[in-house]
Amino acid sequence: MRKVIALSTLLALGALGMACGDAAPANNAANVNKTVANAMNTAANQMANAANQAATAANTAANAMNSASNSMANGANKMADNKMADNKMASNSNMNK
Repeated sequence: MRKVIALSTLLALGALGMACGDAAPANNAANVNKTVANAMNTAANQMANAANQAATAANTAANAMNSASNSMANGANKMADNKMADNKMASNSNMNK
């Protein structure tokens, strides 16, 4: 009878130890999930940064094209103004003959 009580006590203490012991597998799974989530967040942030850099590059290119267009228009206007001035001078010189 003593052996039965001793073995039952040992079994109960073992079960209690398993129930209240360290849950390493559950903690490991949670840590793996956190690591995966962090990696995905890092990847998402890197993709957002790359998209922002691409948008910045596109805006820079658009600004450069706009500047070039304005320069060409200003040059064309200057040439047109010079042509009008030349024509005006030519017409005035004809009147003075």
